[in-house]
Amino acid sequence: MNVESIPKFTRPAAKLWAKVPVDAKKLLLSNVWCVHCSHEVTITDFTGTVMGGDLALQGLCSDCRSDVARVIEMG
Repeated sequence: MNVESIPKFTRPAAKLWAKVPVDAKKLLLSNVWCVHCSHEVTITDFTGTVMGGDLALQGLCSDCRSDVARVIEMG
């Protein structure tokens, strides 16, 4: 998935995501912990929302397709 695309993001989340540099986006998306795989994976099919001022990504593990999430502190 192109890190520049914004799939299923709320408007506030899209604004926060747009502030993250492309290189950082790639690192953040490819460095998500999967409880089932017990290692770092890439998050796929993700959505974005804002929770407490931080960006929350929810999606699927690229290996086992289990639910994974990543919170990006924006403050």
